[in-house]
Amino acid sequence: MCQLAAGARVPEWALGGGFFCVTRTAEELSIVCEEGRVPEGVRVERDWVGLKLEGPFPFSMTGVLTSFLGPLAEAGIPIFAVATFDTDYVLMKREKLEQAVRVLGAAGHARVRSDANFLSADSRG
Repeated sequence: MCQLAAGARVPEWALGGGFFCVTRTAEELSIVCEEGRVPEGVRVERDWVGLKLEGPFPFSMTGVLTSFLGPLAEAGIPIFAVATFDTDYVLMKREKLEQAVRVLGAAGHARVRSDANFLSADSRG
């Protein structure tokens, strides 16, 4: 996760393959991408990993993200959430991942598979 000035152009390094998210507000330009793509000199938070919540989730469905975030919050695990049209991603510091997987398992969620960037999780057990 990194931050650039509000008026900054979206840099090419942010748009490479794999997962990325770009958000602009009046105050900042935030980019979430693979940390190896972020050049020196950029304000960055490193060592984050993600859980991909298996979707798609209909927009009418309520409580999906809460069912994951509630147990993590109770366990004191800070997160950063990103949503797309079909699914949600919950990012956390790498050092908290094992604890998060245990906490989510105890809450009835299952780790179902892993790829290069994300662990996938669902509530199907």
